[in-house]
Amino acid sequence: MATSLSAADYFAAKLEYETDPADLAAARRSGSGPLVIDVRSEASWRQGRIPGALHVPNAELAERIRELAPDPDAEIVVYCWGPGCNASTKAALTLAELGYRRVRELMGGYEYWAREGLGTVTDDGRSRLAPDPLAAPLTTA
Repeated sequence: MATSLSAADYFAAKLEYETDPADLAAARRSGSGPLVIDVRSEASWRQGRIPGALHVPNAELAERIRELAPDPDAEIVVYCWGPGCNASTKAALTLAELGYRRVRELMGGYEYWAREGLGTVTDDGRSRLAPDPLAAPLTTA
């Protein structure tokens, strides 16, 4: 089957529309972090979320996004539970259809964020899990 996209074009596009937890965390630490939107349910949000994320369930996204990000060039990252959930893909599509041009999906969603040992928040406060050695191997210098 012939494709109209070269491998280089495919991977460049993939990087343009996805980000991973480490890159998102680094961008946020530098102060240039995007608007981060959690599109999961209220119950999921209460169980744990990325600090500073806004909770906008998918069903409300199209209705509420203009108040949160009036600029269609705003950098936005959406996330859901993880690899077994496609809510962030649906959210990214919704935003793209509404004219937002700098939308990315968080690869692995909340699950990978937590597995890498990055900070999380619940209704009971902040926490941090020990990194999963398979998801975020410890490096030695």
